[in-house]
Amino acid sequence: MPYTFSPEQKHAKAYGSNLRISRKSAVLLCRAISRKPLTRAKRLLGDLRDGKRNLKGKYYTKTAGEMLLLLDSCEKNAESIELDAGRLMVHASAHQGAIMRRRRRKGAFGSRMKNTNVEIILIEKGKESKIKVVRSKEDLEKVVKEVATKVAKERKAAEEKKEPAGTTEKPTKEETKPAAEAAGKTGKEKPTEEEKTPR
Repeated sequence: MPYTFSPEQKHAKAYGSNLRISRKSAVLLCRAISRKPLTRAKRLLGDLRDGKRNLKGKYYTKTAGEMLLLLDSCEKNAESIELDAGRLMVHASAHQGAIMRRRRRKGAFGSRMKNTNVEIILIEKGKESKIKVVRSKEDLEKVVKEVATKVAKERKAAEEKKEPAGTTEKPTKEETKPAAEAAGKTGKEKPTEEEKTPR
């Protein structure tokens, strides 16, 4: 299964060999879904298969159905290697498949069968999405733990900001009382008014 290129980013691949679809129609649809997010590409192919939308007046029902199956397979490959579904971009291309002919026709016209090779690559691009897709109970527990630790760190940082670095705790009344008694014993008491006046 030769691919046209191998991207540097994380990616998942799927290859359809000798699909019984028109190469011309497959090339047109590949151009329509390339460089688009996965969700938009799936929506377009699904609408074409169901006859809800058209491209240049045609629905390409058979080609869209085969390519949608291939795109679903590529999406499952991306899930198996834990790629972020919200960041997947589609690359698709179609090429001429093996040349096969029908034996029942003697003439050259109509004896050649439609065979097309289609490759689809889902490339992980863009920034990491904040919303994580939870697929199992273990993933849910992991996400809950991450959120709890993040909230605890934010609260701790907020408490540290409220307390200035240079402040010291004020002494309590119980701590100041013994110090005052000690100062009164060592220091001289001030004379009263009666002691000041001579007799």
